[in-house]
Amino acid sequence: MNCMICQAQLNTSPYCPKCGCNVTAQKKAVALSNLYYNQGLEKAQIRDLSGAITCLKRSLKMNKCNIQARNLLGLVYFETGEVVAALSEWVISKNIMPDGNVASDYINKLQSNANRLDTINTSIKKYNQCLAYCRTGNLDMAKMQLKKVLTSNPKLIKGYHLLSLIYIKEEAYEKARKQLKIAAKIDKTNTTTLRFLREVDDQTGRMTSLEPRFRAKEKNREEKDGRVIYNSGNDTIIQPPEYRERTVTNTLINLIIGLLVGASALWFLIVPAKTQKINNEANKKIVEYSDKVATQAAEIDRMQQEIDASSQSVNTANEQIAQANTKSESYDNLIKAWQAYNSGNYQNAANALESVDASQLSVDAKAMYDTIMNEIGETVKAGYKSTGITAYEGQDYAAAIDNLLKAQEIGDPDYDSMFYLAQSYQKSGDNANAIVWYQKIIDAFPGTSYASDAKDYMTAIGGTPTGQDGGGDGSQAPADQGEPQDDTGGETDEGQDNGGGEGGLDSGNTDGNQDDNNGDNNGDDNSGDDNNGEGDGQDNLDDTGEE
Repeated sequence: MNCMICQAQLNTSPYCPKCGCNVTAQKKAVALSNLYYNQGLEKAQIRDLSGAITCLKRSLKMNKCNIQARNLLGLVYFETGEVVAALSEWVISKNIMPDGNVASDYINKLQSNANRLDTINTSIKKYNQCLAYCRTGNLDMAKMQLKKVLTSNPKLIKGYHLLSLIYIKEEAYEKARKQLKIAAKIDKTNTTTLRFLREVDDQTGRMTSLEPRFRAKEKNREEKDGRVIYNSGNDTIIQPPEYRERTVTNTLINLIIGLLVGASALWFLIVPAKTQKINNEANKKIVEYSDKVATQAAEIDRMQQEIDASSQSVNTANEQIAQANTKSESYDNLIKAWQAYNSGNYQNAANALESVDASQLSVDAKAMYDTIMNEIGETVKAGYKSTGITAYEGQDYAAAIDNLLKAQEIGDPDYDSMFYLAQSYQKSGDNANAIVWYQKIIDAFPGTSYASDAKDYMTAIGGTPTGQDGGGDGSQAPADQGEPQDDTGGETDEGQDNGGGEGGLDSGNTDGNQDDNNGDNNGDDNSGDDNNGEGDGQDNLDDTGEE
């Protein structure tokens, strides 16, 4: 044993003779590793492979450089069909001790037989494919593949476990018992095998015996008096001499019995051979049919992919057709609007422009659209606003939001559209967008009662106003900041130019709310604008402050 610090040879002293390091723990670890190796060797000799694997892993945990334990662990893995794990252990062992290592012979023997190695690799791939079949519920394919795997790699315990588990699921308990007994012959104490056998025993109500059904009797000697003495297990049995009556009749009877036995033996030898031939042909047919099924499944998958690609192409074509129809409809409505505009029918032009999607137009068509919109934009805006307010009053908030948003995109912002839009969002439960539009009212009409009202609504639904607080002094929005327009869309520009409803009113006026400010008509009783409270005459410019 060498010191793990300086690699010096150790003696019986608890300290290294070269570096003086305390090597007591190292010696104990090596001793435990050897102990576990011996236990693993004993278990492997009686085919307790699971117990051997456990002991050898403990041995390597104590001393990873225990070459004998690692090589034996590889052999045990190989015996259970785990060829990859066995090769891993042997390669590690060879790297630790390159010279004089029996692991090199194991690796060379395995690699020299290319057919055997290829068979093992194929069996592992097929086993993994069987697992995939089981996860997808394709148990029939899994059973067929597992039978092939166990034919090429008869020591693969995991294959017997998986096949027996499939039989248990199908309630074929006797078939499962048969596979588990084969697995028990390879590894007597495998916990998975014993657990599955217990499940089979519970379901069938019959215990499974792992011992051979008939034990061969070990014949020792035959005495002169005809007695036969033989051992059966640990017992010595003395069989008394048989009485034999030697007559012609007995001879004939024995001859006839011998002929019958011979004929029976011949029958039982020929019939199984024929049965085996039939089974082999059936297995070949099954393999052929399974290959055809797999090929057809792959072809079906390919055709399904082509169908999906075709469906995607059809959907793309339908989308392009829909876009082309929308674009064509927008051009048709633009032409109708242009004709109505040239003929002076602005209302029809406005109705046609409502169905025009400006994003679908070319540069020249967009210029035509902008020209018409600049002339009759207020009419279109008034139509959208009127439709939106009507929808709001009818509690159709989605339609109200759609029309009021279109009204906001045309011309300057107006208070009515913004207010009803915020109210529509609030009534429909979209408080986030309602807060956005209340804030826009505050920003568009700072220092006005509109801003103050918007602030109150915004605070009520949990918003926090920013910018000016909205005033509340009864003043209205200045004309250059966008005065609210009435529902009919008429006379708004005149009211802004005349300065009607400005903040020059004295304290004798009403509370400044534009909807109720009817007291500034200044003697003009013919004013029909109840929302703005403005006079129609130009004379109001000189009498703005009078009651």
